Formats: sequence, C-alpha cells, structure tokens
Amino acid sequence: MYVGALELDVLLGDVSSLKEKRSLVRPVIAELRRKFDVAVAEAGHLDLHRRTLIGVSCVAADAGQVTGVLDRCERLVAARPELELLSARRRTIGPHDE
Repeated sequence: MYVGALELDVLLGDVSSLKEKRSLVRPVIAELRRKFDVAVAEAGHLDLHRRTLIGVSCVAADAGQVTGVLDRCERLVAARPELELLSARRRTIGPHDE
C-alpha cells in the first residue's frame, strides 16, 4: 500500500473577502474529489482572502499510481485561470518507510 500527499499553495486572483475566496476554492475541491476520487481539503491560510493551501491525499496499490493521480491533481489546479499555483509539495509513503 502506498499513500500520497500533495500540498498546493495557491494565490487567488481578484478576491476581496473570505466569501469570495470560498466561492473560488469550493468548486476546485469538488472537482478534484469527483474526477480523481481523492481526499481533499482547504488546509491552510484560512484567514487570508487571497491565499489558500489545498491538501490532497490518495491511497493505491503501487507508487506509480499514486504519482499519476497526484500529477493530474496538480495539473488541474495549475490550469485554472483564476488561480496561480505558487508551489506544490508531495510525499509518498510506502511499505518500507517508517
């Protein structure tokens, strides 16, 4: 079993309130869940209206599948015109990791 985690630090466009922020972030989270069957949450920068941290995780039988799913999730977020992906960090944990 392999577990993958992806942390996406995102800058939002012309957003002036937390309500506007949520209206941009919620559809992205829903799309990631629907398309890739992953666990997703807004995991950071909750008080800032122009930044968000999106956390994605998945479990698969092999490391290649985990890498593929997380790659597709990262590309989906990076392709959104209303978002600017500042950084992406990932970690994969396998049966030989402690």
